[in-house]
Amino acid sequence: MAAAGFGQFGATAALGDVANSFGETRGDATLAEQAGLSGTVLGVGLAVIRLASLGALPLAGMADRVGRRATLLCFCAVGLFLTAAAALSPTYWWFVVAFAVGRPFFTATDTIGEVTAAEQTASVDRAKALALVAASYGVGSGLVAIVLGAVPALGFRGVFALALLPLVLVVVVGRRVPETDRYRITQTKRDKPLPVLGAVEQRFRARLAVLAMVGFAVSVITGPANSFLFVYAENVLGLSGSATAGMLVGAGAAGLLGLFAGRWAADRLGRRPTAAFALVAMAAAGMLTYSGSVPAVVVGYIVAVGIGSTFAPAFASLHNELFPTEVRAAAAGWMAAAGVLGAAVGLFAFGTVADVGERFSLAGVAVFGPAALASALFALLPETAGRELEEWDRR
Repeated sequence: MAAAGFGQFGATAALGDVANSFGETRGDATLAEQAGLSGTVLGVGLAVIRLASLGALPLAGMADRVGRRATLLCFCAVGLFLTAAAALSPTYWWFVVAFAVGRPFFTATDTIGEVTAAEQTASVDRAKALALVAASYGVGSGLVAIVLGAVPALGFRGVFALALLPLVLVVVVGRRVPETDRYRITQTKRDKPLPVLGAVEQRFRARLAVLAMVGFAVSVITGPANSFLFVYAENVLGLSGSATAGMLVGAGAAGLLGLFAGRWAADRLGRRPTAAFALVAMAAAGMLTYSGSVPAVVVGYIVAVGIGSTFAPAFASLHNELFPTEVRAAAAGWMAAAGVLGAAVGLFAFGTVADVGERFSLAGVAVFGPAALASALFALLPETAGRELEEWDRR
C-alpha cells in the first residue's frame, strides 16, 4: 500500500512542477499566469486521470474471481511501471495520458488492499488494520511529495522514475502476502464463477447506492482539495519547496493522530457518527485551506489530513462490513467508481469556478460546502461496529 501511495500521488505532488514545465508562470495577473496553466486545463487534465480510474471497477471485481493476493500484487506492479514511464512525457497532455493509463491499477490496488485487511481481521481489530493500511498509503504518498520538495532538482521526471524503487519492493515483499482465509473458504462453497464486472445481489444494492453517494461526495471534496494543493501553495502563494515539505511532515503527524482517533471513535462511538462528523469537518478544512493566505493553507491542509485520516478507518470498516465475502471486492469496486466520478466532478467544478472568479477561495466554498450535506446519508445505513463479517454473509 505504501508503494501504491507513492505511485498514485505522484501526479498530484508534482503538478506544480508539471505546470511550470509545460506552461508559463509570471507571478502576476491571472490565475493561469500564476499557476503556469489555467485552472480549467489543470482541472480537466486531473479529471481525465481520475475518470480513467473507472477501469478499476472490473479490475477490482477480478479479486472476487481469481483472488485477493494475485490481483493486489499484479495491479500495483503494473501501476508503478506505468508511473515510471510517465517520466518520458513530452507535453502536459502526454503526462495526463500516461497517468490515466496507470491510474485504474492503483485504484484497484487501494480497493483490494482494504478488502484484504478487512478479511484478515476480526471486528475488534478491523478498524486498526484499516487505519494501518491508510497510514501505509499515506507514508508512500507523503514520501513522494517530501522528496520533490527536498530535492527540487529532480523535477517531476526524476520523481516519476523513482517509482521503479517501490516496484522492486513489491516484488520482494509480495512473497509474504497470503491469500485471505475468508476468500479461500468462500471459494470452496461457490457453485459458479462470478462475472468479472462485479455483480452485487439485489438485496445489497440499496445500501451500495447510499454508500456510493457518500463516496461520491467525499471525493468531490478530496479530489480538488488534494490535487490543486501544490499548484496553489507553490505557484500561487509562493510557498517554497522546503516549506511545502515541512507542511507535509506536519500533515503526516496530524494524519497519524487522526488514524488513532478514527480507530478509537469507530470502535467506541460507531462507524456512522465518526464518518459523518469527519465528512463535515473535511469540507470545512478544505475551505480554510483555499481561503487565500499562507497560514490558512498550512493550517487548513494539516487539519484536513488529520480529519481525513479520522474518516478513513470508520468509513472503510463500514463499507467492508456491509457486504458478504463473495461480492465484497465487487462492491468496493463500485465504491471506487463512485469516488472516481465524484473526484472528476469536483476537479472540473473547482477549476472552472476558480477560473471564472479568479479566486480559489470562491471555488472552495462553492464545491466543498454542498458536498458536506451528504453526511445526512449515514442515517440510512445500519451500524456495523462489533459485528463480524460472517454475520453479514448470512443476511
